[in-house]
Amino acid sequence: MHKWRLIILLVSVVIVSVSFTGNDQVAVNLRRAYSQSPDKWPKPFVDAGVEWTELGVLPGSPLQPHLDSLKHLLELGKTLFFDPRLSGSGKISCATCHQPELSWTDGKERSFGHEGTINKRNAPTIQNSWFYKKLFWDGRAKDLEDQAFAPINSESEMHSDMRELPRNLRGIKGYAALFDSAYGDPGIYPDRIAGAIAAFERTIISRKTKFDNFLEGKKKALNNDELKGLHVFRTKARCMNCHNGPMFSDNQFHNNGFHKNGNADNDRGLYNVTHRDEDMGKFKTPSLRDVMKTGPWMHNGIPAHILDIIITYNKPSERSHEKLLKPLYLTNTEISELAAFLNAISAAPLEFKKPVLPE
Repeated sequence: MHKWRLIILLVSVVIVSVSFTGNDQVAVNLRRAYSQSPDKWPKPFVDAGVEWTELGVLPGSPLQPHLDSLKHLLELGKTLFFDPRLSGSGKISCATCHQPELSWTDGKERSFGHEGTINKRNAPTIQNSWFYKKLFWDGRAKDLEDQAFAPINSESEMHSDMRELPRNLRGIKGYAALFDSAYGDPGIYPDRIAGAIAAFERTIISRKTKFDNFLEGKKKALNNDELKGLHVFRTKARCMNCHNGPMFSDNQFHNNGFHKNGNADNDRGLYNVTHRDEDMGKFKTPSLRDVMKTGPWMHNGIPAHILDIIITYNKPSERSHEKLLKPLYLTNTEISELAAFLNAISAAPLEFKKPVLPE
């Protein structure tokens, strides 16, 4: 009896060993290929006419060289960002929807605004927001300064008025000194409020990930599944068509089919800004950095696991109207490896000390 158990055990070990060796050899070959400089990596699966940039190390904030000279402006911006007194109710701040401990999101499908109003879209992370050419899911803001006005003025979000806000802030004694330090005089004006908040937001960046460590020479930073996932990401999964460059985003807008859920929730996206038929249902390509820390995902915060989303892209909906989306025929193993890579480009948020609000 024990003899047969031993034979079965030995056979099982051989089978597992052969399987492991075969899989490991794939990883060995990929590790050899991806240990070269990125210009020598396997060619990605990118459609003709698509402008793309190779994946790369996380870049720093454009304000990094100027942090010392801007420290007073940044301190003002941070304070304003966390102050709920910028809202009409005195209960909602920018940080209500963008919490540092949640990778600068709120973890909700859709954010709650003034008096519990459920907002139309999911609150994206503000990490690395300096990167985007246009802000908001539909691109209606041209820069971070422009973006700062919108939630303050929105009836459903902060329910305030940027024209009236300076007067309210002047009633808080401590703000005069903060504006004086930041701008050279204590004047409080809408453009200064927006400028300080925008400057602060430009300093919010991600933490470097396992993938960044791999690119910087630590070739064992990625395990075998993560390495295979990198290859799937760049090739068979066709992710590079939209999620390329160091930020994993093409900074463009696409209709991926998620604008319709088979009900009245039909968000027209970029069309609301341009009024061009070809922009119907298009939304900004989000960065995939820290993607595993910033769910729920998509503009509407759909309650789905990341594997469900990958499976949806594996067989794209006819509603997408996006020529870049095609059936992928990924195997379950490849889907799992792709998810492993998404984990490898996600990291916990950097430590952050919240400000003391002025009285």
